[in-house]
Amino acid sequence: MKLPNFSALRAFEAAARHENFSRAADELHLTHGAISHQVRKLEVELGLALFVRNGRHVSVTPAGRQFALVLGKAYADIGTAVQALRPPSGSTRLTITSIPSFAARWLAPRLGRFIERHPDIEVVLQTNGALQDLAGEGIDVGIRFGRGHYPGLLVTPLMGDAYYPVASPDYRHGDLPATPADLAQANLLRSIEPWQPWLQAAGLALPEPTGGVMYEDLSLLIRSAIDGDGVALVRHVVVLQEVAEGRLLRLFNTLAPSPDAYYLVSPPGAAARAPVQAFRAWLLGEVARFQATHGLT
Repeated sequence: MKLPNFSALRAFEAAARHENFSRAADELHLTHGAISHQVRKLEVELGLALFVRNGRHVSVTPAGRQFALVLGKAYADIGTAVQALRPPSGSTRLTITSIPSFAARWLAPRLGRFIERHPDIEVVLQTNGALQDLAGEGIDVGIRFGRGHYPGLLVTPLMGDAYYPVASPDYRHGDLPATPADLAQANLLRSIEPWQPWLQAAGLALPEPTGGVMYEDLSLLIRSAIDGDGVALVRHVVVLQEVAEGRLLRLFNTLAPSPDAYYLVSPPGAAARAPVQAFRAWLLGEVARFQATHGLT
């Protein structure tokens, strides 16, 4: 039987999983147009629509969803087989990938404790903001921030997070907002994570801030807040160090729980490896210690 083009199948599976061509393009390091072209090509070859299109918004059809599930399992099986073929000489190496903000501001400062406990394990820490093919790229574990739906991977919930505003003690020479309503006169720093959920939780009818710099990297957003450029909306887990050191002050008691959470994910073929099991046990212990000491209130 002649199979469809492999690139078209990969593009379709990623687009169906995300229900978003742009996110699929980011994952596969392609353009939005390339994903759209590959999906169209596959639809023509199969003789049926796999997506319902409404402008730039797409939703996968029932038949397309079923096909995507089959493809996802097939890719997971291929990844497991590839992992099994890797030479045993690398059995003490542990390759970890994480979103940059979590890796730099939470994981890396603690990772020394894992290395001290397991000096025989060589740790490789990578950072990447895009979803990766863990099995295909030889990555043992990943830490992701999302909704927990990662087909083909073993998923362990780690912890949730929440948003609150922070500012430098020197912002406007120490004249910090005293109440949430005072934010109407403040310079609200912008990031890819919107202010609206927190503003609504605080009972404020303020619009989403516009203009100025849009920070995609939370570390740069935090740096700007420390420099006194304005008030930043941040996640507790990634800003706790600056708050504990007094370089940033948490404003008000209102929290906006994040709809996303942190998850540990691993390909089935790697999950049984001793270094992965050791890292999982250590990480869950660190999370429990962190939540007991620095839990949100």
